[in-house]
Amino acid sequence: MANNVRELRPKLPESEKITINLGYVDLGHVDLMVQEGFYSNRTDFIRTAIRNQLDRHADVVKQSTARKSLDLGLRNYSREDLEAAQRAGEMLHINVLGLASISQDVTPELARATIASVSVLGALHASPAVKAVLADRTR
Repeated sequence: MANNVRELRPKLPESEKITINLGYVDLGHVDLMVQEGFYSNRTDFIRTAIRNQLDRHADVVKQSTARKSLDLGLRNYSREDLEAAQRAGEMLHINVLGLASISQDVTPELARATIASVSVLGALHASPAVKAVLADRTR
């Protein structure tokens, strides 16, 4: 039965790795909070701090998202989506807060012919070739 199971679309990662630089004293404070049991590890502390700041500024983020006409969350652009835009003679403006994903079967030529601009606050997943042809259209 397991041989009949196929993945319809690849599972996207649920997070993006980032690197931050902290001064030694700040890092020591984080380690102290972990040691005292307030947080399970450094990552838990940092995620909590980021979420608290996002909650604190939620109204401003919501207003900016609406003002900039951003798609919020995960947005996938399939080959079929781009081919439909091409048939309609339309150019897409990709504006995403979250994760924008351009399917791996999208050719660089199709992407160039159908995507006018790319603005992603978060992460853009696309093949290196597609990213390369859209580099001058990416903000």
